[in-house]
Amino acid sequence: MSDHELLAAAETAARAAADVLLAYQRQGDAVAVHTKSSPTDLVSQADVDAERAIREVLARLRPDDAILGEEGDDVAGESGLHWVVDPLDGTINYLFGIPQWCVSVACEGHAGVILDPVRPECFRATTGGGATLDGEPLRASTADDLATALIATGFGYAADVRRAQAEQVAALLPQVRDIRRMGSAALDLAWTAAGRYDAFYERGVQRWDVAAGLLLCAEAGLEHRELEARDALPAGVLVAPPGIIDALEAIVG
Repeated sequence: MSDHELLAAAETAARAAADVLLAYQRQGDAVAVHTKSSPTDLVSQADVDAERAIREVLARLRPDDAILGEEGDDVAGESGLHWVVDPLDGTINYLFGIPQWCVSVACEGHAGVILDPVRPECFRATTGGGATLDGEPLRASTADDLATALIATGFGYAADVRRAQAEQVAALLPQVRDIRRMGSAALDLAWTAAGRYDAFYERGVQRWDVAAGLLLCAEAGLEHRELEARDALPAGVLVAPPGIIDALEAIVG
């Protein structure tokens, strides 16, 4: 199967999840909210049902592929292809009615889709095939001056991690134009690929948070660095234009 066909499968799966999420939102009730890693890390029945919708689409279209999802069991595959899915990135925003959440579906190494059902916007990318927003090519930032760069980031759920991240943000803030913390890492990556931010970094992200977004950023011309865990800070990712990535990594790396 070509990357174009994998991209079509990713979008079909993402739209199936979006239908579920929008239906719950129209009802005004996400049903059965539970905590996961901490009291601030929530999952709802909407998350679970949206992932089920993705898995049903992939089971029909790509029955031999492996699947890793945030809310379900891993599925082993025989094809060598691996899907990494986040049915609802930005759950807290979704539950509080803040319109910054999305569905992320990626076939690692091949194709990725981030679907924002609210606006609505669909970000797509294939390896070597470029990145688009609703069919139009994405143009990432070419910033070369960190002092005028707008940086997006996110915070973890554990108190000790947040404390360390706050110290890092305090060091970064005086050296950049400004910082944004919106709540969905996947959508932050898509917006960075689209040039709405100059750069993005976050620690503690999972594969399903970043699989599609990192592909979008790479195809839009941004560089990607892995941030190693240190002290109270977990490992993470950094994406930025070549002109500022070294200076930014020196602060947040």
